[in-house]
Amino acid sequence: MLHFYALRLYTIITVTWHDLGDRVLQPPGRRRDERGSVTIENVLWAVAVIAIVAIVVAAIRAFVTSESGKIR
Repeated sequence: MLHFYALRLYTIITVTWHDLGDRVLQPPGRRRDERGSVTIENVLWAVAVIAIVAIVVAAIRAFVTSESGKIR
């Protein structure tokens, strides 16, 4: 299941990277369209949530592994 989150995180980072690259490489006189700004904000929130979930999953996995070692 952790691989699914890693793939999802990779996809989000890749899409964000390409979007930022397009913004940087556009001609200076071109009017900037702000319609996608909400989408980028949602992507950044999704990345933050995925990172938090990954940390929680790792902490739970470490706890369960250490406690299972104590079982006789």
